[in-house]
Amino acid sequence: MTGKSDYFRTFCKVSRAFGSALGKDEILDLVVRSAIETMNGKAASLFVYDEKRDLFMKGAQQGLSKNYLHSKPIDAKKVVERIMNGGHIAIKDATSDPLVENHEAKKKEGIASMLVVPVMVGSRAVGILVLYTAKPRDFSKEEIEFQSALAEQGGMAIEKAHLIEKLRNSTKVFHDLAVGINASMDIRKIMEIMSEGVAKALEVKAVSVRLLDEENRTLKLVASYGLSDKYLKKGPVSAEKSIAEALCGKPVVVKSASSDDGVQYRNEKKEEGIVSILCVPIKEREKVIGVLRLYTDHERDFTNDDIMLVSALAHQGGIAIQNASMLLALKEDLKDFKADMWSHRSWF
Repeated sequence: MTGKSDYFRTFCKVSRAFGSALGKDEILDLVVRSAIETMNGKAASLFVYDEKRDLFMKGAQQGLSKNYLHSKPIDAKKVVERIMNGGHIAIKDATSDPLVENHEAKKKEGIASMLVVPVMVGSRAVGILVLYTAKPRDFSKEEIEFQSALAEQGGMAIEKAHLIEKLRNSTKVFHDLAVGINASMDIRKIMEIMSEGVAKALEVKAVSVRLLDEENRTLKLVASYGLSDKYLKKGPVSAEKSIAEALCGKPVVVKSASSDDGVQYRNEKKEEGIVSILCVPIKEREKVIGVLRLYTDHERDFTNDDIMLVSALAHQGGIAIQNASMLLALKEDLKDFKADMWSHRSWF
């Protein structure tokens, strides 16, 4: 019989791991191992949510034979709906219960009962933790609460790793952009560096940079990453018809590009596989001179941190454009100055 002291010792052990040099995979292995040991289970698996594919992929697994190792990802929507309705799924007979598949495989593996709980980060399910037992079992309220709390530790590890990776990628984008600005005044090249960096840092399908042609009221393409030639050649992009709010100086998030009335070329976006868009203004001082756009291939809610990061990068892009404009103006002034000097010399 597992007691509260066992639960406490387990939490202390996992909590200490967060203060060590252990990485995400090692902490997830510890969570899985702790579930087995503390709850007298046969095996355990922790699956991590892949947002792009809407599937749960194997993250950590112990106690199952190589023949049984999950070969297929798990359909996220089906599992999450079932779990979130009751907070968990407790299955006493995994060899016959209609909620689970592969009854014969479970029988051969010696799996009797299963307890499935979500791995949560805030209100989001970022994974699932599954405990398998060798003997049929009714899970107590305390056991369900313990496994749910242990799963939260796994969620913290996943979120911590995600934030660290995001920080590294963001730092790299700023570094590469700064190097590009210092090494060249070629705006197109600098914008290409920014486009690729932003796409990789924010893990989006594609990025584009367009500058405003005030005379024709169109947005001219300067750089892009991840978009097909066919999509880029779809036609002129209107400043008034294509997410025009961004030109007023505020970031705009479009959740469904194929149905939003404020989006131009909706059919072409659907064909390109574009689902959500984040559009932020590029400014030269206080004047909006263009837009930086991020495109995803799945529906995405951009966080405030995402928007702040992209806005900061767009600001750096605006500074680069401003510096290049000043340099060109300075060169023209110098050219005029030399011409004036020559005309004065010709007087003598």
